[in-house]
Amino acid sequence: MIYVTGDLHGDMERFGSREMKQLKKGDTLLVCGDFGFVWDGSKAERAALKKIGKLKYSVCFIDGVHENFALLGQYPVGEYAGAPARHITGNLYHLLRGEIYTIEGRTIFAMGGGVSPDDDFREPDDDRAGWEIPSREEFDRAAANLERVRGQVDYIVTHEPPMKIKGFLQLKAQTTSTGGEVTGLNTFFEELGRVCSFKRWYFGSMHVDKFISSTHAAVFRKVLKAE
Repeated sequence: MIYVTGDLHGDMERFGSREMKQLKKGDTLLVCGDFGFVWDGSKAERAALKKIGKLKYSVCFIDGVHENFALLGQYPVGEYAGAPARHITGNLYHLLRGEIYTIEGRTIFAMGGGVSPDDDFREPDDDRAGWEIPSREEFDRAAANLERVRGQVDYIVTHEPPMKIKGFLQLKAQTTSTGGEVTGLNTFFEELGRVCSFKRWYFGSMHVDKFISSTHAAVFRKVLKAE
């Protein structure tokens, strides 16, 4: 079974929740960005990653905006579920931007990245600066992979939502602080939604648990069955 959850932000207690405990051996948990456990390379962090990698189910995360991209980039890229991915340890993998993975017979398009709400307050030497927004190469890779499958996938997993959904959620919250401003990445996702065929689209950046429609779901603390 494939499950989906939102930003973990390095919170180990989330893995002890009642919802997480329903996952069984052979299951896969998809994390919609801001994984947060690859941050400082400390001994405690390495122990946490090892513990996650030894879980009975696989944990696959896309990157969000609060990641240490320089440290994340030091992990080797190999193949997982039919596409390039970073192997962190054990059953723990980082799904790369623009790739399509086949897990339990389901195809999953993964696209991390975004623009952080605190971007204007960062120091120039911040390890996250400049890495959060997908590059032209990553956009091109996404387009090429989707063209290869004629735009048909089972699930789309992103950190950011499409443009109209982000605007809707910000309007409902009566603030523009939730999830940052609407960017070109949101516009890209808006177009992607028009040309692709999919069953469900999950995203995590808005920090709410809400089904927007029959096909789009914002996920944060809940653990949802992908089906």
